[in-house]
Amino acid sequence: MTILGKLIRRKLSLFGLLVISVTVLAALSADWITRYAPDYQPFEGLTLEGAPLPPNGQFWLGTDTLGRDLFSRLVYGAQTSLIIGVVANGVSLLIGSLVGIVAGFMRGAVGAILMRFTDLMMAFPALLLAIVLSAIFKPNLWIVAMVIAMVNWVQVARIMYSETVSLAERDFIEAERSIGASRIRILLRHIAPHLLSSIVVFGTLGISTTVLLEATLSYLGVGVQPPTPSWGNIVFENQSYFESAPWLVFFPGFAIVTLALAFNLVGDALREILDPTLKGRH
Repeated sequence: MTILGKLIRRKLSLFGLLVISVTVLAALSADWITRYAPDYQPFEGLTLEGAPLPPNGQFWLGTDTLGRDLFSRLVYGAQTSLIIGVVANGVSLLIGSLVGIVAGFMRGAVGAILMRFTDLMMAFPALLLAIVLSAIFKPNLWIVAMVIAMVNWVQVARIMYSETVSLAERDFIEAERSIGASRIRILLRHIAPHLLSSIVVFGTLGISTTVLLEATLSYLGVGVQPPTPSWGNIVFENQSYFESAPWLVFFPGFAIVTLALAFNLVGDALREILDPTLKGRH
């Protein structure tokens, strides 16, 4: 049975796959499923007193403090979250894997320098470092993605280093060395394939962390800047209306939590499927 088939047979991972699929489809078809542009302010979007409208037949999730359709902003905000999630996590996975694998395989001075630099980066709180970097560079979609990648690669590097060191000491690697196999051949043909499952699992679980970190940065005002919609900056813009218009905070908050949970469920199921030692454990 394929990995996808095994994921579908598990209720929790199936739920995660459905949530991710719906979010991706909504983000890709945003121009067709929304009535309004995310920054459009229709005349009827506010009450006569200038207050946002609750969910109704015209505005399915209500309107925000400027009269913009909240459903449209959430759908376009999904594009922001997914782009940053995939790009930032992909870059951090690439950097972390390269640093960890090279350090674990080369050992010696090269490995020591790379891992001491990794330890130095891990000494800084990820959120604080991300805030500082976002404040230094003018935040936009791609800058935020790179900032998140720069603070997330260290965990991947640590895991890849530990697994590479363990693999490099196995008997089959020693046998390859004894017959004169080059370092490149050993690395590409024997070590990298054994690390693939860990990379896949980290790639899935890391998107969840990235989505949450992007939402946190946007909420703090150093993430994606308006008028570009982001689930985090939607909460930030409307937090003062939590009591009078709770839908403005509830719907984007629910979207953030649900998408992060979905990636966690799928990643956890992948880890159990790809690692036989975890079979049956929860």
